[in-house]
Amino acid sequence: MSYEPAFTISPEMHHMAFRIMEKLVRIERYGTLESNPHLKIQNMIRAIHSSCSIEGNSLTLGQVTDIINGHRVLGPERDIREVQNAYAAYSLLESFDPCNLNEMLRIHGTLTEGLIEESGRFRSGEEGVFSGNTCIYVAPPPEKVPGMMADLFGWLNSSHDTVGLLIASCVFHYGLVFIHPFADGNGRIARLWQKALLAKWRPVFRWIPIETRIWMAQQEYYDVIGKCNQVGNSDAFIGFMLRVILSALEDVEYALRTAEESVPWSVSKLTAVMKEDVWYTSRELMELLKMSSRPMFQTNYLAPAISRDFIEMEYPDSPRSRYQRYRLKKY
Repeated sequence: MSYEPAFTISPEMHHMAFRIMEKLVRIERYGTLESNPHLKIQNMIRAIHSSCSIEGNSLTLGQVTDIINGHRVLGPERDIREVQNAYAAYSLLESFDPCNLNEMLRIHGTLTEGLIEESGRFRSGEEGVFSGNTCIYVAPPPEKVPGMMADLFGWLNSSHDTVGLLIASCVFHYGLVFIHPFADGNGRIARLWQKALLAKWRPVFRWIPIETRIWMAQQEYYDVIGKCNQVGNSDAFIGFMLRVILSALEDVEYALRTAEESVPWSVSKLTAVMKEDVWYTSRELMELLKMSSRPMFQTNYLAPAISRDFIEMEYPDSPRSRYQRYRLKKY
């Protein structure tokens, strides 16, 4: 059994793609989120919470935030492990090649470690999708999965230059759900992989919580997948995902615009020159900003950034310590 994605790019899809491009240009004017580390981290947490919630994870957004920050939470052990694994997988977004099948197996291993026996391996048993006690979709037999996945990645690598990664990521997402290659984690890795493909095209997508918009339209998500399974092409799913992506971009643009209006220009400028997980002295920050006046730096840049929780001190109990250093605050 070979697998060749079936779809037709319609004028409406072209129009949606154009609107997405327009929105990306507007968002990237804000510095690709680099000047707003808070929003970047918050969006990643929202994406993880939403993707896990779609699969029935019971943890709240606050609990997911606490887990990612290393705090203990009360909740089902499996749900906690699922979030920890998802965070580990999402943290690898910049380092793996989404056009490589072996990389998918590796990341699936990260995503499902300690949760299933066949972590990081294609399933060996039959799989289906159920609505209550009724099976509404029977996945291809397990012996066909390796070949179909090789076909899907072969199509991706031969077509994304002509189709474009925006459309190709939608086609791939549906193809992965259709093949259902793993014993568990198919939906989570399909959503993560679409994000990775989009980020390969435009890096800003690493921080766009598309998963949250899918979660908000969860029933439509499943209905569209079911419709595509029946008609034998992914046209409806492509249209759905393009609308979801556009909505997610609109959410981020609004958040960036609101943040820009409420955060002083000096704070945005300071956080823009700082890298995550790096401690800086006052002198180092002044050099990065090309400033010579320490009082002006402390009054107009450092103090408001600390008071608004954008940066944190290494020694908060001794704010005037000669050894004091600063870094972007973690969430």
